[in-house]
Amino acid sequence: MALLIIVITCFVIILTTSQPCQTPDDFVAVASPGHVMIGGLFAIHEKMLSSEDHPRRPQIQKCAGFEISVFLQTLAMIHSIEMINNSTLLPGVKLGYEIYDTCTEVTAAMAATLRFLSKFNCSRETVEFQCDYSSYMPRVKAVIGAGYSEITMAVSRMLNLQLMPQVSYGSTVEILSDKVRFPSFLRTVPSDFYQTKAMAHLIQKSGWNWIGIITTDDDYGRLALHTFTIQAAANNVCIAFKEVFPAFLSDNTIQVRVNQTLETIIAEAKVNVIVVFLRKFHVFSLFNQAIERNINKVWIASDNWSTATKIITIPNVQKIGKVVGFTFRRGNLSSFHSFLQTLHKYPHINNKPLREYSMLFSACEHVNNSELSKCISNHPQENLTYKDNKAMERNFMKNDFLWHYTEPGLIHSVQLAVLALGYAVRDLCQVRDCQKPNAFQTWELLAALKNVTFTDGRNSFHFDTNGDLNTGYDVVFWKETDGHMTITKMAEYDLQNDVFIITNQETKNEFRKLKKILSKCSKECSPGQMKRTTRSQHTCCYECASCPENHYSNQTDMDHCLLCNNETHWAPVRSSTCFEKEVEFLDWSDSLAILLAALSLLGISLVLAIGIIFTRNLNTPVVKSSGGLTVCYVILFCHLLNFASTGFFIGEPQDFTCKTRQTLFGVSFTLCISCILMKSLKILLAFSFDPKLQKLLKRLYKPIPIIVSCTGVQVVICTLWLVVAAPAVEENVSLPRVIILECEEGSLLALATMLGYIALLAFICFIFAFKGRKLPENYNEAKFITFGMLIYFIAWITFIPVYATTFGKYLPAVEIIVILISNYGILCCTFFPKCYVILYKQETNTKSAFLQMLYSYSCHSADSLAMSHISLDAANGLVTTNPRPGCQPAAWQKDKGLQTQASPHICQENATRGCKTWPRKRISSI
Repeated sequence: MALLIIVITCFVIILTTSQPCQTPDDFVAVASPGHVMIGGLFAIHEKMLSSEDHPRRPQIQKCAGFEISVFLQTLAMIHSIEMINNSTLLPGVKLGYEIYDTCTEVTAAMAATLRFLSKFNCSRETVEFQCDYSSYMPRVKAVIGAGYSEITMAVSRMLNLQLMPQVSYGSTVEILSDKVRFPSFLRTVPSDFYQTKAMAHLIQKSGWNWIGIITTDDDYGRLALHTFTIQAAANNVCIAFKEVFPAFLSDNTIQVRVNQTLETIIAEAKVNVIVVFLRKFHVFSLFNQAIERNINKVWIASDNWSTATKIITIPNVQKIGKVVGFTFRRGNLSSFHSFLQTLHKYPHINNKPLREYSMLFSACEHVNNSELSKCISNHPQENLTYKDNKAMERNFMKNDFLWHYTEPGLIHSVQLAVLALGYAVRDLCQVRDCQKPNAFQTWELLAALKNVTFTDGRNSFHFDTNGDLNTGYDVVFWKETDGHMTITKMAEYDLQNDVFIITNQETKNEFRKLKKILSKCSKECSPGQMKRTTRSQHTCCYECASCPENHYSNQTDMDHCLLCNNETHWAPVRSSTCFEKEVEFLDWSDSLAILLAALSLLGISLVLAIGIIFTRNLNTPVVKSSGGLTVCYVILFCHLLNFASTGFFIGEPQDFTCKTRQTLFGVSFTLCISCILMKSLKILLAFSFDPKLQKLLKRLYKPIPIIVSCTGVQVVICTLWLVVAAPAVEENVSLPRVIILECEEGSLLALATMLGYIALLAFICFIFAFKGRKLPENYNEAKFITFGMLIYFIAWITFIPVYATTFGKYLPAVEIIVILISNYGILCCTFFPKCYVILYKQETNTKSAFLQMLYSYSCHSADSLAMSHISLDAANGLVTTNPRPGCQPAAWQKDKGLQTQASPHICQENATRGCKTWPRKRISSI
């Protein structure tokens, strides 16, 4: 049953006029016949009049409020069509037109659209309902308009029924780019997507982030608000308030909303930038009230009113502040200017807007220029009289009045719409006879229009896949000149690259002035600070906090601070940049390094001086009692290496110096301690009178093997250290502001083993020396060796905690200091007493004094050991004792060529007295 109903419906005419429609003279604004008819929709009047709040009959209401700028757009369409008809673009084919006044109301536009869709060449204006309109022939082939998106969307939904091309010159709402919902819609202007994007970019570029927005309560306003909100958020711009005006001027609440909006603007004192998506009459009412309240802001104007002369000429409009707007790209309007100058020559019979304008102009000619447009717009329609052509000529030529009300961007858009249709018709008429009304269908013209490429004489254009003509925008600025507001082009906006192209220095200065105006919820955070959000729902309302250490921010209003590369850079608190860490090490130019190097050189000088002193006093008892020149030279050479090793701790670390400094010190110091250990053992052996201990020491006492084996163990330790985990250069980045270039020891265990082994040898040496500390004073090394070892222990025990807790470039200095202390301690205790004897007590550095000292010491020891005889071979260090009773205390004899001193008590060498020689003991040091 349902299928049957549909089939019947498809073949029945269901929409007819029950009574004759209004005649074209009553409804059509402008008409001209032609082979191809083009419709036009223009809001020549700004509102519709109604004697009642709610009309009781469905009839078209009367219009009021003549709009000069839209009237000029109507003239632009007529002029462009006549230009094509007078050109060679369509030879033999004439374009006709029917232009209707929408009165800024959807209902009037819908009525006009029904006329467009009515069947061609029909005695009754009817719109037939069909399932397929492929062969349907409407009155017109295409429609130009409308200007407002709200009207355009309603008209487009009706034109979609027959896929009749609709080319708009001013409707910018983004949803019209949807070809699923609006398949027959095209436009010669960019969509609001690009305009809102450009606005948000301009606001962000000017340093504003706290703004207001005012829109209309229709599809245009709501969709513009939605798109702009998204674009603003993408540019970190917050919207403080959103005000919505009634869409139509006939709404009685508009004044209430204007007052409420102005109260909001006053309350939001921090908002100094307001984006306005309104129609001209809304802005006119808003600005008049704003001037009375002395509201001074920056107004971002949409393409609807950015170049509206009606608003620019508002008295004292400069008091509202600065206006920056976006308008469509302008073209060459010279021919249109000439057309306006000869407008009085055109017939007014079929041009109702032109006739009405001439009458309004005549009625208001007594008004000055600043009030003329207001008079024309508000003059009542009653009692208008038509004047002759001469009077009209005078009116049209008066100060070139119409040209000043021309909005170049919109005029050029109307011209492009007509040109696009003209070129599309040309493409179809090349293979068809377009003088016949059925030469092509509307949907065929739509297909040709989508693929057409046309030119305005300078530039080439074509529609994109969305049916848009993305020509870009001009950014304009309202500037006061000689007491009057003028529109100045500031820049061009490139849609493809999202950039503003500034053409001259003057506009650059205007941009700088705009940037000085503040429109922020919070004071901007300077570089070195970051934003800390508050409880406000807006991200633009925040507090500023300083960046912590090692963090920075290099721009204003950064959301967070950036982290420096801690290994190579650093930053103080509230820093706007990271600083490169300075590379530090114990440099030779450092005062402490110079002091330590001087002490090392002093030590080397002392070593050389001691070597010279000992060499020049080679045969003295003090030198001989020190173990001979060879042992002294070995010990002095070790001290020399120890002092020299400190130089490897100073200067920029290298792999070679890192490996050399510890091993050089370890081996040389071990060799030094080994030699001293051998001397301590020899002292103990020489003056030990305990037979058991003496026997043990004689077995242990092997000088060369002791030195070689003790030093060899250290060599093995250092070799394993270098092979397994050798020291190397390392960058210590743990400190906040510097990079310490230091030697990484490779293995702390190896370092501890090396130092521990030296400490073990030093401890053994200390024990042996301690036992021989009571030897004769002038020749006693044991006591000073004990002091030297104590100094060594104190130095290195102190070194361990200091080294473990010290950081930075002075860490090597700690080790240098402890090396110098221990080295100086042992050197001074070992050699300074002997040098003192050699230099200042030469009388005690003789053989006789030496033997007398030894005799006194032996007699003292005999009291407890019942010593009876001591003999000494000075050359070989031999002493012979005889503890038997009755023997003389001591006898000094010649031995191996040594000259001895006679003693008053000479032991008789005969068997009867019973003297006996004890086993000889070798003494190396006393």
